[in-house]
Amino acid sequence: MALQYSKQLLLMVVVAVFHTKAKAATQPPNCPTKCGSVTIPFPFGTTKDCSLDNTFLINCNETSSTTSNSTTLIPFLPNTNQSVLNISLENGTLRVAWPVASDCYTEKGTLMNQKLQDINMTYFPLSPTRNKLIAVGCDTVGVFFATGSDGETYTSGCVALCNRRDDIVVNESCSGTGCCEVSIPHGHVLTEVVYASRSIFKNHLVVHNFNPCGYAFLVEDGNYRLAYKDLVELEMEFPVLLDWAIGNKTCEQAKKDISSYACKADKSTCHQAATKKLGYLCKCLDGYRGNPYLNHGCQDIDECEESNDCVNRTCVNRPGSYYCKCPTGYEGDGKRNGTRCSLKSRKEHMLIIALSVSVSVVGLLMGSIYAYWALKKIKLIKLKEQFFQQNGGLLLQQQLVKYGGSTETTKIFTAEELNKATNNFDEENIVGQGGQGTVYKGVLQDNRTLAIKKSKINDSSQVEPFINEVILLSQINHRNVVKLLGCCLETEVPLLVYEFIPNGTLYEHLHDLNQSIKLSWKTRLRIAKETAGVLAYLHSAASTPIIHRDVKSTNILLDDNLTAKVSDFGASRMVPLDKTQITTLVQGTMGYLDPEYFQTSQLTEKSDVYSFGVVLAELLTGKKALCFGRPEVGRNLALYFVSSMKEERCLRVKSEERPTMKEVAMGLEGILVIEEQQNWGSDKLPSEVTENKLNAAPSVINVEHGVGGSGINSSDSYSINQISMSGIGGR
Repeated sequence: MALQYSKQLLLMVVVAVFHTKAKAATQPPNCPTKCGSVTIPFPFGTTKDCSLDNTFLINCNETSSTTSNSTTLIPFLPNTNQSVLNISLENGTLRVAWPVASDCYTEKGTLMNQKLQDINMTYFPLSPTRNKLIAVGCDTVGVFFATGSDGETYTSGCVALCNRRDDIVVNESCSGTGCCEVSIPHGHVLTEVVYASRSIFKNHLVVHNFNPCGYAFLVEDGNYRLAYKDLVELEMEFPVLLDWAIGNKTCEQAKKDISSYACKADKSTCHQAATKKLGYLCKCLDGYRGNPYLNHGCQDIDECEESNDCVNRTCVNRPGSYYCKCPTGYEGDGKRNGTRCSLKSRKEHMLIIALSVSVSVVGLLMGSIYAYWALKKIKLIKLKEQFFQQNGGLLLQQQLVKYGGSTETTKIFTAEELNKATNNFDEENIVGQGGQGTVYKGVLQDNRTLAIKKSKINDSSQVEPFINEVILLSQINHRNVVKLLGCCLETEVPLLVYEFIPNGTLYEHLHDLNQSIKLSWKTRLRIAKETAGVLAYLHSAASTPIIHRDVKSTNILLDDNLTAKVSDFGASRMVPLDKTQITTLVQGTMGYLDPEYFQTSQLTEKSDVYSFGVVLAELLTGKKALCFGRPEVGRNLALYFVSSMKEERCLRVKSEERPTMKEVAMGLEGILVIEEQQNWGSDKLPSEVTENKLNAAPSVINVEHGVGGSGINSSDSYSINQISMSGIGGR
């Protein structure tokens, strides 16, 4: 409404006053820094990601040349026809091109056409101090009408007259003869302007032969000088300055919110925008140059390399400044505008000598301190090298080369950043403990959460399990294996850094009543399938087969979605492709340990199958693998489970009677398919439904002829209903 009223009022003023019957007619990374020949410095940008916000978005459009078939890139303000000519960070201005308003007449004084210019400035207001309204002609008035951000309207104008072409003095400022100029109303944020030209007397009849048209336009102050040809034709665009600023807060208000404060450079300062009611601007400190809106954007100016006032003196650059050094024995300011260098007095000479001695003593002292710290640093470096070798660094490098890995595949963390991440390994950050070490929760400076395993290495014999885990995890790439992110070998005991799995262990979920209710039948089945998939991958798909050797519920972690993540590969072993078993010292956890491996020391992949069978029994029954609080007959879950079933598959004493992990994984996958087909999987299931599911689902525990055969059969000592009540419906 205000804009429409403004246009109508301007036309009414022109018509009423002049009695006419005619009607009116530098950048963030990977962001472009230029559009055509125009530099686009941040906070401006050619995309949303490259600009501070949508306010500073510049469209980089391709335009065709009128004189050739070539095209060029020209920056434009969005949703306008205003092309951008220049962006000034220092002055907070945006130079754009605005068209000319005109009114032209025939030889008989009839209005031929009139161009009235109406320009809306969405984000950047017209600078009231840096622009002028200019009217060109010998029978012309230029009229300016604007709307401010306060809703008020403002007007201005000037008159240009002459009778003869020779009356005009070209290349001079516009004083009223042939052209006139007037300032823009000051002290206001002008967001919309309308300007036009009009004949004053007789529609240019008297001057038509050399001035058939009148013109009015806005132009940057000082950027126009009258020429004779302009009286005949002036169809072009002139540079106009718009003001810009960050937000609408004062510097003091903006500094309170450091996250949104735009002055990012450490050598920058904030000052208010020149136009009232706008926000603030950033600028580099004196003696610095660059982009204050970028981190480290302001760099020191080397005045000694540029123009300076050191006349016949030595120029010495300083951060943010410089000085002109007087010759030895002289004092004063060597700059051209300063005091001359003069000879120092005897007293001052003595003072210089005293100062020189003092400086020498201080220098000697500082040199001694520096030497002390340098020696201390050298000792620290040597100690770190000693720890590196002590913790198996050389062995790690050799093993990585042996198995085709590289030290570049894992990040080498420093002791300092891991100490900071764990608050010097505070006990409050402990999230787990095991035979191979203690696990701490840590948060890096970039807010990434990690799990940091501090190994329990007391002698050289314990180095191998640590190196073994690094080597193995560098070979494994599986979504259900805890990812090794890096290690640190420069501390007294080595540190392994893993992704952080936030939801604890499967053991905690199974044997904590408050947690176990979260594990529905379908969830337990999925966890079993995911764990089996990892072991099948280790046995069959890894470049070199791997036996985990310590499969148990405490080594199966759960993330926020209760997805299984197998961990702790310190006891694991690689099996050469030409062998099916290896002889090792027996290692594992009682209750999960393969009895055949325990008796023979012959480790095979079927040892993992047995341990997984115990985990599967845990999932089904909700009981611990080994519990001395139970009656003697039921202390060992595996033995109790076997005695309670007519057939037991994974838990067979003889390894050759057990299925492979690949068969187990396929069987569990088959059960999940039946789950989906029969729409099982409620979080809270009655024991009757659970029993039906167990009877219908293929079992990976007690299949007579391979995985996917008959269902679980009950016995007198351990029934299906007992399994469902203890394992699925509660403990």
